[in-house]
Amino acid sequence: MSESLETEVKTNPQGDPITSVAAPKIVGKKDPHAEAKKQTVVTPEYLFLEAPRKREFITGSEAAKEAVRRSNVDFAVAYPITPQSETMQLIGVLYGEGYVKEYYRGEEEYGVMSAIAGASRSGVRCYTATAGPGTLRGIEPIASWPGHRLPAVCMFTCRVVNAPLAIQPDNIEISYLLNCGMIVFHAENQQDMYDFTMKAFIISEKNDVTLPVGVCCDGFFVTHARGYVHMQDRSMKLPPREAWRGAVPVLDAENPPARLSRDAPVQKSNFMAYNIHAVWQQEVWAAVERSRKYINKYMGGLLSAENMDNADAVIVASGSAAAQSREAVRLCAAKGIKVGLIKVRSLRPFPTDELRKLCKDAKLIVIPEFNYVGWLAKEVATAIYGHSKAKIIAGPHVYGGQSMPVELIVDEVESGLTGKKSTNVPLSAIMGTDVDPAAVTHFMQNI
Repeated sequence: MSESLETEVKTNPQGDPITSVAAPKIVGKKDPHAEAKKQTVVTPEYLFLEAPRKREFITGSEAAKEAVRRSNVDFAVAYPITPQSETMQLIGVLYGEGYVKEYYRGEEEYGVMSAIAGASRSGVRCYTATAGPGTLRGIEPIASWPGHRLPAVCMFTCRVVNAPLAIQPDNIEISYLLNCGMIVFHAENQQDMYDFTMKAFIISEKNDVTLPVGVCCDGFFVTHARGYVHMQDRSMKLPPREAWRGAVPVLDAENPPARLSRDAPVQKSNFMAYNIHAVWQQEVWAAVERSRKYINKYMGGLLSAENMDNADAVIVASGSAAAQSREAVRLCAAKGIKVGLIKVRSLRPFPTDELRKLCKDAKLIVIPEFNYVGWLAKEVATAIYGHSKAKIIAGPHVYGGQSMPVELIVDEVESGLTGKKSTNVPLSAIMGTDVDPAAVTHFMQNI
């Protein structure tokens, strides 16, 4: 007679069967910073100009994140404001992965920009981002960065700042940044955002520059939209900041920052205050000019030109307007009109000599912008006045978050060439070929 065999059942002290599964034994805890620790330092020349790249389809915020991943950033501080919030959230992810050494959220924008000033003075590589009203709230410390010779990179994801308030794209805030003394780039797309950010760190830290760089883009159109970005492998990173190479010594217990008016006699003496400020302002703007050679080296120039040979008209644009203008060039070509495109990458320093050379024989220049005031048109008109006989149309403009119909640009090209009255740009924003000084003054005040 066979006996049945019963499987032994384990029970707890109360006699209940134990049915839970024991947790697996963990041999070793995974290091969240492991990949970051494996990064190797390469030269800027290799990373920017030689390293192989792989194409990814990502947003502008993700492009900024990937740029920071490869930039050996020491310190980042954030305060949320749309459409910048996602970017700095992703920088926080990098902090968790070990690619950014220190990161925290500030209490408001003024404090964020002041924290960047303090960190940069201490000699570390700094990054932050803001947008619209956040830019204006932090503008006082931002405007002090160049005078204190603080290398840092700030991303400005431009949006509406004037009432009625909105969160939509509008790059009027760039006009507030142009005369602070900082270097200013304007990214057209996700690729620009990626490249300009990495290159900004190296340019800002050059000994004969030692200035902050603002990398601007038109919010949402770039930050939240996807585009193809060609990126180097994430296993590489830029060399660290070597603060001892900067134009001004860093702050420590025995070496307070140079050129800061700390002493009451200096501040209260009119002659000394005037003299120190005047001399230093000249030096700041001279440093902006000295950055040109590095922009040419790493970015391929302050502007790019397309389809310029024997063009009937030229469109000058920056940021998202450059993308719309490129499509307008294609539509004009289908109509038998040859139109050239000049895309301005660097707004400070401004490509004055390059524009004069490219526009010397132009008959018509059209300058579309995503703002009301026409700050780019003012820059272009000032740069080429006396060096070109072109008719200049300061527009079309869209603002408050509107996208720019390509047909508006095409209409301005056609009306400008034929003499037909524009339906989109007021006469006060059009400068013809035969003008007197009074007309020029009127034009400059109204564009």
